[in-house]
Amino acid sequence: MPRSNPRIAAVRTTPIAFRDPPLLNVAGVHEAFALRSIIEVETEDGRIGLGESYGDLETLANLAKIGPLLVGLDPYDLNGLAARAYQAVTGQEFTGQTYPAGGDKALASATGAFEVAFLDLQGQIAGMPLWAILGGKVRERVPFSAYLFYKFKQHKDDPGYPADEWGEAIDHAQIVAQAKRMVLDHGFGSIKLKAGVFEPDFEIESLRALRKAFPDHPLRIDPNGGWSVATTKRVMPQLDGLLEYLEDPTGTLEEMGEVAAFAKMPLATNMVTIAFGHIPKSVRLNSVQIVLSDHHYWGGLRATQNLAQIGRVFGLGISMHSNSHLGISLAAMAHVAATIPNLAYACDTHYPWQVEEVIDGGKLKFEGGSLAPPQGHGLGVRLDRTALATLHRQYQTCGIRKRDDAKEMRKYRPDWSSARPRF
Repeated sequence: MPRSNPRIAAVRTTPIAFRDPPLLNVAGVHEAFALRSIIEVETEDGRIGLGESYGDLETLANLAKIGPLLVGLDPYDLNGLAARAYQAVTGQEFTGQTYPAGGDKALASATGAFEVAFLDLQGQIAGMPLWAILGGKVRERVPFSAYLFYKFKQHKDDPGYPADEWGEAIDHAQIVAQAKRMVLDHGFGSIKLKAGVFEPDFEIESLRALRKAFPDHPLRIDPNGGWSVATTKRVMPQLDGLLEYLEDPTGTLEEMGEVAAFAKMPLATNMVTIAFGHIPKSVRLNSVQIVLSDHHYWGGLRATQNLAQIGRVFGLGISMHSNSHLGISLAAMAHVAATIPNLAYACDTHYPWQVEEVIDGGKLKFEGGSLAPPQGHGLGVRLDRTALATLHRQYQTCGIRKRDDAKEMRKYRPDWSSARPRF
């Protein structure tokens, strides 16, 4: 007889807030706290599968709608999860043919958040690591990139906020110093600069300073759609031979296609190709050559693998995007990245910027710029309940319910606008 798996008995979602530095980007500056949600899916025999997702009110509302519908499901029933998520978020019955062609980020995010927890449970039930549940690993360690930001010295109007040990980074020497610390502390072998903050020529000077300090490290720059096509064309000769890839200089598939016609390096994105329905147009226009996946909004870990397979068909490079996150997300990234043969570029991560953690044992540690998937069954990480309670109290008191970098920036510059393109 087939083995009967324990059914899901309870689902819990806990919103949390953790300290975040004043990192600058095209939209403004990070607020003093970043929001996340911690998902627990518990089986009737007491196992707990973990997930981590966004912490804004829309995400929390969707997670709250889906959670009760999962009680009684087998943790291996991922199609059942998808059907219930679709029903809860859209209010319609799932037929198997009803996903929006262009993708639905809210639906994909909610499904992916629970899928990670289901897969964690599958690994625990089977006594296998999550990478084995996903088909086996093709690499022992996953490479990550140093993620540099221009930043303010400290948050404005937050006198009780702990000092930021990274300090200010608004000139080239400070960016190089930031990179040296990242590489020294974590061993990263490639470097990415978040751009769209200052004039492009200034940011390219920062890249040149980085190239001088790190002659052998691949470099990337990400203006987050902050440049126009004309500006990108003007600065392209300065970027030729300097970059591993150029990420999202412009803000639409059509504009990225225009840039690709004169770019001398691959174009990467986490902004214009963010759902399966975007891929046909992306390929037709040759808008991007590298897709930076993110299991949080592509629909989970299996969706990430499916994206990688499509990348093999169309010759698209694959890597991973990052937002401010904690260890559950990083563990999930490492497990799925270990299974993807055509992961051709080191992954992004904000993790070195985070000082708080919600997993038992504290922060995961990069060695030689890479991370091995945590050992153990499933994800290989467990909750620190004391830390979870602390970060939940911070959520309750921080006053932030939706990320708003522009609002935060107006504390420094009252006339700030995050309209794009900026340059």
